[in-house]
Amino acid sequence: MTNPTIPPPAAGPLADSDTHSPWELIKRRIRGGELGAWPVLIGLIIIWVVFQALNDRFLTAQNLSNLALQITAVGMISVGIVLVLLLGEIDLSVGSVAGVCAAALAVLSVRRGWSDISAIIVALLLGALIGFLQGTIFAKLGVPAFVVTLAGNLGWLGLQLYLLGSEGTINVPTGTITDLMNTKLSQAAGWIVGVIVVALYAFAAFTARARRASAGLPAASLRSDLVRVIGLAAIVVVTVVVLNSWQGVPLGLLILVGLVAVLDLVLRKTRYGRSIFAVGGNIEAARRAGINVAAVQISVFTLCSTFAALGGILLVSRGFSATQTTGASDVLLLAIAGAVIGGVSLFGGRGSPWGALLGAVVLGSISSGMLLIDVDSSVRYMITAAVLLAAVILDSVSRRGRRASGRG
Repeated sequence: MTNPTIPPPAAGPLADSDTHSPWELIKRRIRGGELGAWPVLIGLIIIWVVFQALNDRFLTAQNLSNLALQITAVGMISVGIVLVLLLGEIDLSVGSVAGVCAAALAVLSVRRGWSDISAIIVALLLGALIGFLQGTIFAKLGVPAFVVTLAGNLGWLGLQLYLLGSEGTINVPTGTITDLMNTKLSQAAGWIVGVIVVALYAFAAFTARARRASAGLPAASLRSDLVRVIGLAAIVVVTVVVLNSWQGVPLGLLILVGLVAVLDLVLRKTRYGRSIFAVGGNIEAARRAGINVAAVQISVFTLCSTFAALGGILLVSRGFSATQTTGASDVLLLAIAGAVIGGVSLFGGRGSPWGALLGAVVLGSISSGMLLIDVDSSVRYMITAAVLLAAVILDSVSRRGRRASGRG
């Protein structure tokens, strides 16, 4: 039996795993078009400084806590979009998938009297089934993903309206479903979670470094690992302090960040994750390397729709109801825009779930800031469009830089 060799991803954390100084790494990344998350972080800092200057309530604990809740559901959908974009494809049905799964959740829980847990599981399975169906049509029949998911966008919206019936709205009583987005951790629990996160990251970083050293492979310098651990600890401390000073760390935000971390590990550390990068980077090379391309594509669309279903559940949880507008309006566009703004390439093979989270924070910050300074939503859309266009231009320029350096 042939042992397939999976091509390495076009970009990833292993690119940093050498012994060069941080400044040399920065110069190499700029020359090679590998800018990472820095443009997004710099843009986010500028957005926060501008809105804080325009309204001193922007960086208050209350507003930042509301911002965290505001981005959770769309951010969850955006994380699923990342997987499809890594293949170089698109899924235009995630908004409707979120809406139909939200409607199914409400029907089963309220009208049929199912337990909240059972209704949540069935809603997630419905999302996975939809993704599997769309992925199979795309991978096995060769129908472009754009067409398959556009048809799905219309079809699942129709099913959502059918499930909700003539009333159009199903209110969800307080329970497990609503607790997902309306529960805040106690201050002590918030600190415990923060300590666990930093400890796990430090353990993983130093264990990986030790393994590479024992295998005779080049590893990141000890100083680089320490800087990363200290940087993460600083972010966690600031986040917990800010959120604790209002009502505590929201459970919904914890779910989003936890799933982003798990998905990031899957993409970077597993054979399946590297297969996704390989298919998105060069599908023919991936096929010749022995990767089951169709299986990877179907699984990715299944995961994308499952994340969309979870996003729909979180929308119901926050709004205490499933309505005809759940998952509609600008949810689809914001989910895709968040992933692209976060640095996920539209050309496939490059990006990270953390980028989707950063993109969601950027979009949420723009929306929150505009509301605070009482700017019309039309202006918000135009500014969001400008940020999205800048992200796409930066992606194209970076891609050109990688080609020039022989890495594209």
